[in-house]
Amino acid sequence: MILKRFLGTLILVILTTEIQHPVLAQSAESGVTYEDLLNGLSEPSSWLTYSGDYTGQRHSPLTMITPENVQDLVPIWTFQTGTMTRGRGFETTPLVLDGVLYVTGSNNLAWALDARTGRPFWQYRRNLPDDLTYGSSAPVNRGFGILGDRLFMVTLDAHLLALDRKTGSVLWDIELADYRIGYAATLAPLVIDDKVIVGISGGEYPTRGFIDAYDPRSGDRIWRFYTVPSPGEFGSETWPDDPEVMARGGGGTWMTGSFDPELNLIYWGTGNPNPDYYGEKREGDNLFTNSIVAIEANTGILRWHYQFTPHDLHDWDSNHVPVLADLVLDGELRKVVMVANRNGFFYMLDRVTGELLVGKPFTDTTWAREIGSDGRPIVLNDGSKGCLPDPWGGTNFMPPSFNPDLGILFVTAREVCATFVPQEPEIIPGRTSFGGVVWIDRDQGYGALRAIDVRTGERQWEFRYPSATMAGVMTTASGLVFAGDHEGNFMAFEASTGRNLWHYQTGSRIWGAAAMTHVLDGRQHVLIPSGTTLVAFALPAKQP
Repeated sequence: MILKRFLGTLILVILTTEIQHPVLAQSAESGVTYEDLLNGLSEPSSWLTYSGDYTGQRHSPLTMITPENVQDLVPIWTFQTGTMTRGRGFETTPLVLDGVLYVTGSNNLAWALDARTGRPFWQYRRNLPDDLTYGSSAPVNRGFGILGDRLFMVTLDAHLLALDRKTGSVLWDIELADYRIGYAATLAPLVIDDKVIVGISGGEYPTRGFIDAYDPRSGDRIWRFYTVPSPGEFGSETWPDDPEVMARGGGGTWMTGSFDPELNLIYWGTGNPNPDYYGEKREGDNLFTNSIVAIEANTGILRWHYQFTPHDLHDWDSNHVPVLADLVLDGELRKVVMVANRNGFFYMLDRVTGELLVGKPFTDTTWAREIGSDGRPIVLNDGSKGCLPDPWGGTNFMPPSFNPDLGILFVTAREVCATFVPQEPEIIPGRTSFGGVVWIDRDQGYGALRAIDVRTGERQWEFRYPSATMAGVMTTASGLVFAGDHEGNFMAFEASTGRNLWHYQTGSRIWGAAAMTHVLDGRQHVLIPSGTTLVAFALPAKQP
């Protein structure tokens, strides 16, 4: 249980665009511990990691909101950020502790908000260089990490910051990589015990992806794992014998991973090789791009990997939140990791060894018939004849959710066809190098919330959206699924059947973000970012 740490009165200050100073009362006992992070969502008043806990399941044990009463859910406040970026908007997952929400936004903004009202206690904004490229990303940010009284945040100019959670003031600031080459950072850091784990963006630029671990107190780097090996290292044989090609090989790591404390392994997805669509100058499988890697938390040493799309020519990043679970399969308890991949296939792997257990399409893929006995796709179409999925994928970075009681993974699926036309690019630092163009058949596309039986990979049900959608998913132990669509509808579904039980029109598309939930003052709150706003919902308060 996380102790109540804030005493006294919380003082609201008049905000400016500058860093604000102390507004939250100090307390004798303060800070999030590693034990708190290990306990995950067992404390109903808290949400302390991007996915809620280390498993990546985004499954809340809360049961106050049910299929029977969800139709009574109403908005209780809205927080307006006032920033819009390239049609994307708000992609964060707020953290909540002791009635305070910690929220990041577009253009390196961040806030501490009163969870009861949405009113800010402080605001932080980082000034950015005029020549910022933004890496391959829109200028978004997906959330904080937290440990003790420190918040950890990455920035668009590829820095990692530690902020005082009571004031928003910067405690330390370190550079991850040179933004002028094309590096950026947008993910929510993963905090484990004595390490802050982060990844990097920039796969559409001549960059080399990596995963880093930093000391939360000093900001010193502890280890770095490169997703493209150096010449002579394991995996380098899957690249041309050219150090320059490998040094700009891509493999961004721009989504938050998951963690198994018992195995002490970090699971992280990796992005596309560079150039995205042109592969003649990078022959081979191009490890460890388009893969999941299992890394020792203490050392950064690779334990195992699985590559979903060898020699990718479609920009099918594998930057997904890996979902961890312990399942009985054929009478044996197995530790598994699950990924609904951008290439249109659902995968279940043994998370101890990396062995493929299930590999089946969850979209109408035409590029590959199936996954062969060797774990490699049997390719039918390189994309020149038109293929599903398009570059945005059968799904993307938007978080899925797993209900362990039902054994169902809920994922936002996309059905959009495209034709890929490769062209040799000019490689210039700080300039994109996609290596071709893509023709997308947008008129025929649609999106869907899909329920996948993880033991078989078979589809249980789906709810179709009017257009291809980029919203994430959250489930609860009461049997609900919360999801959104491109038209701005935030919805609740019955997990076992897919029956649509409730919806609210937010007024703006829900892109990349998924809901989170917590208990405050005896009421369960549900929050969803939409466009430039953060909206909080709850059941009507009981009248005395």
